[in-house]
Amino acid sequence: MKNLLENGTRCLLVQSKFSTFSFWNYVDVCKIVGAKYPATPLGLMTVAGLLPQQWEFKLVDANVEPLQDEYFAWADVVCTGGMLSQQLGILSIIDRAHQSNCPVIVGGPDPSSQPDVYQSADYLVLGEGEVTIPMLVEDFAKGSASGVYASHDRADMKKAIVPRFDLIEFKNYIQVGIQYSRGCPFNCEFCDIIELYGRVPRAKTSDQIIQELQTLYDLGYRGHIDFVDDNFIGNKKDVKGLLPAVREWSQPKGYPFYFSTEASINLADDENLLQMMRDVDFRFVFIGIETPENDVLSLTSKKQNVNKSVSEAIRKIHSFGIIVNAGFIIGFDTENDRTAETMITCIQDSGICMAMLGTLYALPNTQLTRRLKREGRLFEEGSTLKDIRVEIDQTTSGLNFMTGRPRSNILKDFIYVLTYIYNPVHYYKRIINTALHLRPSNKYKPGLRKLFKTGKAFLKLCRKVGFNRTTGWLYWKMFFTVLFKNPGALESAVNLAAMFIHFQKQSKFIIDLTLMEIEYITRFGEENYQESVFQEFWHSKTNTMQDMEVGKLR
Repeated sequence: MKNLLENGTRCLLVQSKFSTFSFWNYVDVCKIVGAKYPATPLGLMTVAGLLPQQWEFKLVDANVEPLQDEYFAWADVVCTGGMLSQQLGILSIIDRAHQSNCPVIVGGPDPSSQPDVYQSADYLVLGEGEVTIPMLVEDFAKGSASGVYASHDRADMKKAIVPRFDLIEFKNYIQVGIQYSRGCPFNCEFCDIIELYGRVPRAKTSDQIIQELQTLYDLGYRGHIDFVDDNFIGNKKDVKGLLPAVREWSQPKGYPFYFSTEASINLADDENLLQMMRDVDFRFVFIGIETPENDVLSLTSKKQNVNKSVSEAIRKIHSFGIIVNAGFIIGFDTENDRTAETMITCIQDSGICMAMLGTLYALPNTQLTRRLKREGRLFEEGSTLKDIRVEIDQTTSGLNFMTGRPRSNILKDFIYVLTYIYNPVHYYKRIINTALHLRPSNKYKPGLRKLFKTGKAFLKLCRKVGFNRTTGWLYWKMFFTVLFKNPGALESAVNLAAMFIHFQKQSKFIIDLTLMEIEYITRFGEENYQESVFQEFWHSKTNTMQDMEVGKLR
């Protein structure tokens, strides 16, 4: 085996492909704006910055280009990893690398949560890479051909490196991700973030973030930057120190970037923080709402959302020019026959257009998983995917436990809500709701080349949805309503209309799959289904559903 610490060692970093039916994989919208995939592979770019810098790196994102055999033939070592939804892709990459006699390094959230699934990898790097990758490199010096590197220590974010942004082509993506902090102070039962990164938020310094922004600026990137933090405002004091520094850096450069992130709903309680975000051009925030029902929120320990008026909170955030996207979950134990209607009312009244609705999933190593196991309700210990066509993310792979109310009722509610909120009439009504309350202060201005590209994309969109039998009247009604009543929000409204192209297709796919599952439960019997808690049952279920759906998917 080659000494991997030698100069010129060739490292192939591979991002496995996400399903085109994933909520976040809006490839149809990417095509309209001339991109190939929404988000950059930040994890692998960060890993590349942590590995020996005398190596030669090649980063291949299977979402933007084919993963060719010649890449594996070129490499001395392959590095991959990712989330649960990428599991099958990661395992496939391991196999392909081994066919080329190439050792494989694997890490990331899913391998860290369930390393047994990835035993075929040569090197398993678990936990936070800043802690465990140096352990891996130390073993390279000893000539080790394999190993498992794990630590419960948390990375010191103040020592974090700048990701290797130079390894990608910006034109392939709509947005570039950077990370400011890890960890979340809350204690949601179903969340694996607090298990992976802890409940004490750890953040980079303002100087570190400015260095990353400067690196992107020097590489020629302009436009959308996403702070990928699971809760950007986990430590409000730190964030309030960061945002003025970003503004001070951005202003003399003409605000080359605009931003998005994920935060908890208590963002709406802090007008000072909202104004700071507005001042540096934050335009989107994703919030985990899950459900508007207080008893369900209390059960799941999502206490930060209890007794919050969702519509008032969202309206407050909209008033600072920030669009709210949100996550919702169906399948909690204390839901009732009014749950679906309550959720629809919440989504429509608050104007949340991009509503990610999924069924509850017990992720590995969460409080929910441990509780369900104690209660004898968990179907299986880990989360092993069998078919990427049906097990995409929490929108298709939930309820891996014996449910508190009839499973078929939960799934029918799931379909009912999805059908309603992604009905074009209701979706466009939410666009108007959002746009009329939005008070944007867009500081980023695209250059002439990007402006021309944006103009072309707008014309493509008008042709695609404005002259479509289903959406045409709705689109032009929305367009002129916003143009005359709140023209500053027109760009945002048009962007939300573009996103409907993806959500309409994605929701139909999910609804069709869920209908198949309901049919299977009806034939098998609810009681028998609920009592079949062993993993072998899931194998047979998957095979049966697969037979039912193959023709439809083709």
